[in-house]
Amino acid sequence: MTKIDKDYIELQQLLKKENIVGSGGEAKIMIKEGMVKVNGEIETRRGRKLYPNDIVEVEKRKIVIE
Repeated sequence: MTKIDKDYIELQQLLKKENIVGSGGEAKIMIKEGMVKVNGEIETRRGRKLYPNDIVEVEKRKIVIE
């Protein structure tokens, strides 16, 4: 679970926060190549806003936004 202190977090920021990628560029590539799912569907927008209870799946990891 990842706790956020704002109303939302953007997908690329989450990937950096969780140390899945080291930079925004890496996040962009990973997302563009369809390697990230949000709530069970492939997401290709790196600026996708994530809210509490959203579920992100990447590299066999499941991250629940809290």
